[in-house]
Amino acid sequence: MDRYERLLHASSFGAAASAYAEHRPDYAQAAVHWALEPAPGPRVLDLGAGTGKLTATLVALGAEVIAVEPDPAMLAELRRSLPGVRALSGSAEAIPLPDASVDAVLAGNAMHWFDMSVAGPEIARVLAPSGVLAGLWNVMDDDVEWVAGLARVGGSAAVGPRDTPASWRAETADAHLPKTGAAARFGSPEQAEFPHGQRRTADSLVATLATRAGMLVMADQEQEAALDRIRAFLASRPETARGEFTLPMLTGVLRVRRL
Repeated sequence: MDRYERLLHASSFGAAASAYAEHRPDYAQAAVHWALEPAPGPRVLDLGAGTGKLTATLVALGAEVIAVEPDPAMLAELRRSLPGVRALSGSAEAIPLPDASVDAVLAGNAMHWFDMSVAGPEIARVLAPSGVLAGLWNVMDDDVEWVAGLARVGGSAAVGPRDTPASWRAETADAHLPKTGAAARFGSPEQAEFPHGQRRTADSLVATLATRAGMLVMADQEQEAALDRIRAFLASRPETARGEFTLPMLTGVLRVRRL
């Protein structure tokens, strides 16, 4: 994806902020625990916080959270749902916090949008010594047969390059860590995966997939055709045709410590 495409996809979520807040999943608590395990203290920055999916999990775990989000519509949803959280307008490339002011920087389904040539030094700046940088991604468990079928039917717009375990491992092995001079400020990366799931109906799963960036940037007719294919597939499967079901997922974590 070139720079223009990346910016187009990254800026697409604001138009669907309320749907994103309603339908996107939270993160496995065990994954968030592991992400924070080496952090020297409780102060956590949720960077690229969106509507607060990860922020809410951090609050539930007792962290002292600051949320930073560049999109005004996404930030408004976060402030509405989590009024007690300090939520600031800003980006990974321009973090509105003082030096060494947080013990961990976490990003939920967001780190792949960062320009790490700029964001890397900024993240290193706001992290306290021995602080932790971690990206978390929810991925669909395509070891489950019907989920693999859904990934094939949905195509890359609905199930992108980080949305299944194998592709997530490959895409995040080193691609989204700080680059150039900032790399010297971080240790070796670690990956881990944690079981997760989301209760869905066929309609709400379609609504969830409709909030993916690849879907949001489609022309209306193309998007509706893709969603119709997904609806037809879900209606054809005994696991998903009637009532609620659990979408099998994993929360993958990429973690690195500031030196």
